Amino acid sequence: MAAAEYRFRSSWWLPAVPAARVFAAVVDLESYPRWWPDVRAVRQVDDDTAEVVCRSRLPYRLVIAMHREQQDQLAGRVRVRLSGDLDGILAGALHSVDGGTRLEITQHVRARKALLRRLDGVARPFFRVNHAWMMRRGHRGLAAYLVGPPG
Repeated sequence: MAAAEYRFRSSWWLPAVPAARVFAAVVDLESYPRWWPDVRAVRQVDDDTAEVVCRSRLPYRLVIAMHREQQDQLAGRVRVRLSGDLDGILAGALHSVDGGTRLEITQHVRARKALLRRLDGVARPFFRVNHAWMMRRGHRGLAAYLVGPPG
């Protein structure tokens, strides 16, 4: 794998939540700051692009443009192209399982932020742990958000 390149996989189990409800929340980027503590701001750029500002536990923030490439509710698939501090792909696949929904998230990114590129050789384990923390908080936040009434 090239320097400052990362591949991540996450699986979020959301019991008793229909896939359509999970899908609606996942594609509603503007709602992310309400349920995901590490997503600090979202600004809609155009119909298919939003700028997302993230900050987790480590002392840096990421500004990422997310451009929709695929959004298919029937197939339970979403995919966005990332650019900015990270460049790559973020994809989600939703599966109805045992009365709930499993959201499988894959990411293949290359860090473009100078700080991340410079520190990649020594800080890679910390970056990976930071990402895991962020995803865990996102999973908990989405689960709590979806327990409330729809809309």
